[in-house]
Amino acid sequence: MTDHAPVLLVEGLSVRRGEQLAVEQVSFQLARETDTALVGPNGAGKSSLVGALLGLHPRASGTVQILGHPLGPTGELPRSVRAEIAYLPQSLALQGRFPLTVGEFVGFGADAPGLSLAWLGNRRRTEAVLRALKRTGCQDLAERRLSELSGGQLKRVLLAFCVVRPRQLLVLDEAQAGLDAPSSEQFQQLLLELRRQEGWTVLQVSHDLEMVRRSCDQVLCLNRRLRCSGAPDHALSPARLAELYGPNVVPYRHHHAGVPGHG
Repeated sequence: MTDHAPVLLVEGLSVRRGEQLAVEQVSFQLARETDTALVGPNGAGKSSLVGALLGLHPRASGTVQILGHPLGPTGELPRSVRAEIAYLPQSLALQGRFPLTVGEFVGFGADAPGLSLAWLGNRRRTEAVLRALKRTGCQDLAERRLSELSGGQLKRVLLAFCVVRPRQLLVLDEAQAGLDAPSSEQFQQLLLELRRQEGWTVLQVSHDLEMVRRSCDQVLCLNRRLRCSGAPDHALSPARLAELYGPNVVPYRHHHAGVPGHG
């Protein structure tokens, strides 16, 4: 893939959930090393769209290309391409006795499927895990069980999982959900720092419109169809927000004063 080719190219994508079309005829692309927010009201199809891009939900129609490779009908991608994608879900369900430690979990991120680990002997693999934990402020959590972590700690561990080996595309589905205001701000600052250092292309579902306005390069406004797209100042104008969320909906102010968000 050339430097000018889009990391993600979506054309005419429709996704059916049950009898209904959750997403209809959506087209967009992500340029390399950009941060794009996907916004819209609850039930707009955001998670369905993300699931289809990751091959978790079947597509009713349309095409998806990731790093120049077409996504197969049931989500097939070359393993080497799949290893370049990291996904941070809204929540990670963990049973109280889940035995996996933070260090072991982040180590799975180094063991990318389909890639030779000859470059990562046991010592180098351990060094890569410790380096990832240090970069995300998780070095003191290595021996803790995942099920023992707070919400903010778990989100940082997920970022350590992403950064333990090179990636190109990072997809976040409301990754800051459930965090208090200080933890959310810390997470966003860490994400911004790592994105710049790693050269990630980011697609993130978010309800925090102030964060989107401050941090993102492009906004996709979704309510089953793509209602608008563009730079934050264009896509998040009062007229666009009223069209997207409805004239009777008053978006709440999220963590900071001055710019509305929506729950």
